Amino acid sequence: MSNLFEITRLPRPFDADLGADARALVPDATGDLALLIEGVGGSSPYLKNLIGQERDWILPALADPNAAIEAVFADCKGLAPDQLKPELRRAKRRVALVTALADIAGVWPLERVTEVLTDFGALAADVAAKSELANLIRRGKVPGQSEDDVETAAGMVILAMGKMGAHELNYSSDIDMIVLFDETRYDPDDFYEARQSMVRATRNMCATLSDKTADGYVFRTDLRLRPDPAVTPVCMAMEAAERYYESLGRTWERAAYIKARPCAGDIEAGHRFLKTLKPFVWRRHLDFAAIQDAHDMRLRIRENKGTGGALNIPGHDMKLGRGGIREIEFFTQTRQLIAGGRDRDLRLRGTVEGLTALASKGWVPDEVAVKLSDHYRAHREVEHRIQMVHDAQTHKVPNSEEGIERIACLMGVDRQELIADLTARLTEVHEMTEGFFAPDAGAVVKPEPIRVEFDASVLARWTTYPALRSSRGAQIFERLKPELLSRLARTAKPEEALLALDGFLAGLPAGVQLFSLFEANPQLIDLLIDIVGTSHALANHLSRNASVFDAVIGGAFFELWPGLETLTQELKELLGAEADYETQLDTARRWTKEWHFHIGVHHLRGLIDAADAGAQYAELAQAVIDAILPIVTDQFARKHGPPPGRGLVVLGMGSLGASRTNAMSDLDMIVIYDPLDQEGSDGKRPLSTRPYYARLTQALITALSAPMSQGRLYEVDMRLRPSGTQGPVATSLASFTAYQSDQAWVWEHLALTRARVVAGNAELGDDLESFRQEVLAKPRKTGKVLRDVQDMRDRLSAAKHPAGVLDAKTGAGRMMDIELVAQAGALLAGLAARDVHSGLEGAVAVGWLNVADAQTLKDCYDLCWSVQTAARLLSGKAIEADKIGEGGAAFLCRTTGYDKIEDLQAALVQSYDTAAAVIARVIKEAADEPDQGPD
Repeated sequence: MSNLFEITRLPRPFDADLGADARALVPDATGDLALLIEGVGGSSPYLKNLIGQERDWILPALADPNAAIEAVFADCKGLAPDQLKPELRRAKRRVALVTALADIAGVWPLERVTEVLTDFGALAADVAAKSELANLIRRGKVPGQSEDDVETAAGMVILAMGKMGAHELNYSSDIDMIVLFDETRYDPDDFYEARQSMVRATRNMCATLSDKTADGYVFRTDLRLRPDPAVTPVCMAMEAAERYYESLGRTWERAAYIKARPCAGDIEAGHRFLKTLKPFVWRRHLDFAAIQDAHDMRLRIRENKGTGGALNIPGHDMKLGRGGIREIEFFTQTRQLIAGGRDRDLRLRGTVEGLTALASKGWVPDEVAVKLSDHYRAHREVEHRIQMVHDAQTHKVPNSEEGIERIACLMGVDRQELIADLTARLTEVHEMTEGFFAPDAGAVVKPEPIRVEFDASVLARWTTYPALRSSRGAQIFERLKPELLSRLARTAKPEEALLALDGFLAGLPAGVQLFSLFEANPQLIDLLIDIVGTSHALANHLSRNASVFDAVIGGAFFELWPGLETLTQELKELLGAEADYETQLDTARRWTKEWHFHIGVHHLRGLIDAADAGAQYAELAQAVIDAILPIVTDQFARKHGPPPGRGLVVLGMGSLGASRTNAMSDLDMIVIYDPLDQEGSDGKRPLSTRPYYARLTQALITALSAPMSQGRLYEVDMRLRPSGTQGPVATSLASFTAYQSDQAWVWEHLALTRARVVAGNAELGDDLESFRQEVLAKPRKTGKVLRDVQDMRDRLSAAKHPAGVLDAKTGAGRMMDIELVAQAGALLAGLAARDVHSGLEGAVAVGWLNVADAQTLKDCYDLCWSVQTAARLLSGKAIEADKIGEGGAAFLCRTTGYDKIEDLQAALVQSYDTAAAVIARVIKEAADEPDQGPD
């Protein structure tokens, strides 16, 4: 016996006499190999017959079973048409015998067994289909196709479905296929003739494989997974199939396509077709509604097949019964459907590899994945032994003791041991999977909910909202409603929270997906109540973009902030996976909203403070600009050619430049380009340099700010560019440097203290930063700068008035006022640093601000920033303490460190007055002194 066939387990003969007969058929077999043949032949009449038919072939084949299989496959590929039926059947006998012996003896693992069976199924289908098509082409029945087109089956593709698609074919399996053809290969006038020939070839191919002859059959074929099989032909045009799935496709068909794989015919066309179906199979949102669909499907199968009821091993269906193979497959596929649209790593065909991927991404606990994988392999081995007895496509454990004993003999175990093992495995699978599909089954009794008499008129109008108009949405919501109301009752002001929830529900365009997500993840209800009771802006956003809740349960939602580099790379990869420009922009909008939501929830929940939130919002904005700019540039270059010279950079100004923005911040930007010596672009429609960059900049602004189906990314403000709104939207490097050197006002140099390159050509960005530092390093007259600062303060005071105590941005002693002082400090000290604290330290360094005053302003600014950041999360406009609600007030207090909103307001008033007095005093003192600095 070859060491390539190392036997690790042996069967027992159920019938000793038949076992002896089988052993006599292969007299040269010795040792464990002889015992294997005796045990197999004495327990399986089907395998004993195969041993007799292949007695001269089997021993050399077992010396190297992998090589034997390869030789069988090679022989099949060269079969003449008149030898196809008998020789494919002989090949099937040999494949079936080798795989059975290698499986039973433990030589091959389950995956290798199913792989060989699956590959033979695909090969047989491919050979049979191409033979039929070659015949039709020779007879001129396939319009426009020649013998050269036989290799690609004249555009026909066979999609392997189910276990065949996943390389999991069982021992006596049917092969589930969908047969399509690429109609684009044919002239429209030839379509019906081509389809007729494809249908004929498909029928003949199936007959070649499934007809029973004196030599047996190859595979039973099943084409019923195609769209609407009762009325559609056995081979459909791809375009017709695509239309069906887009308009009528159901969840079970989506689940089926998880395993779909082109296995024969025109493989490349098959891959193209599956690519078009990705949006149908893999939804962009987390699809928890699929759980209910899968559960309903399971119940229908149980009802139709009679596989429900208590567990009883005799007669139990290993595939469809309680705790069986289908339970594990549904569990795996449904979770893949839920999350696979957002995570390509979960789009795997195999059950075990799918469980492994789900565990690695946190969708399934590791121990659950390991146990279900073990049970899956064990179930499949039992299934194979059941089928090996008579080559019957059955999954049921025999009803009789003798029948079970025969299966136990093939497995080399005792009958009672087999029954006990099956009972334990089936029970554990059922317990592990049933709770996922029917979480209420056997659930722990919940404590009595808190009773609150809510406004009946509010509750009554919920049924009129779009999200609750569908019967399915209303049904799921009714199951959620008691829990929602119970949690509302536990808030500080239940009626206020009810109205907030009412506003959220009113804004939802649909409810099935979101309500299903809440039902599957009850912890999200707490977050929803927290948001609707606290942040009107977040709740408003949620009602129109409820899919952002997907991110909360995406596995990494509450992990640490990934940082600028990781964010930029992630978005660039997402955009790179999309070919269409508008789709790329929508992808960016959707991704950005999810990360905005991420920051907002982390801030709301106290996981980060206002300073962290400001830095994260700014990094997110930079990542978006950095990833979007090359996409916009490439799109523009298709028409007008690549950017002349070194290209452009985006200079972030204001809060973006200072790396501290909030939830509602505009993006203050200046676009600067360097054409070098090039006068224009080189493209289909070339442009001279200035209009090229002006139009490219406008395209970038549109990409960032245009409201589309996924909303807008950001508002963009270009008013800080040279000459303001009167100047060009893009400025050349030469013009910018000349303007800043010779013409810029003091306020423009103050703004330059916060400027930062956020995207574009790295070399140009380095040059621009060097120039910025040169400008800031120039000596200046302190008095003149501070008089200009005072003038700006006066202008701001006249133009903008604070909206109330909680308006921490505008007004004396508030954010913008302190930022002006900090910018003046940075400018006078020649600092490259952009943050407020550094600027205030610069003012100390040049001597017009003492350490104590600087600390006072720092403390006031930090408090203002905390209030401003929280306020922008609560609302898109100025807030008032008596209108933000209990939740909003609590959030403001929590983020600023005060116990009561009244205490916070008093502290703000005192802080504003103190800071305003300090600023007025130090500016007056410095402005009154003789100017220091150059003339």
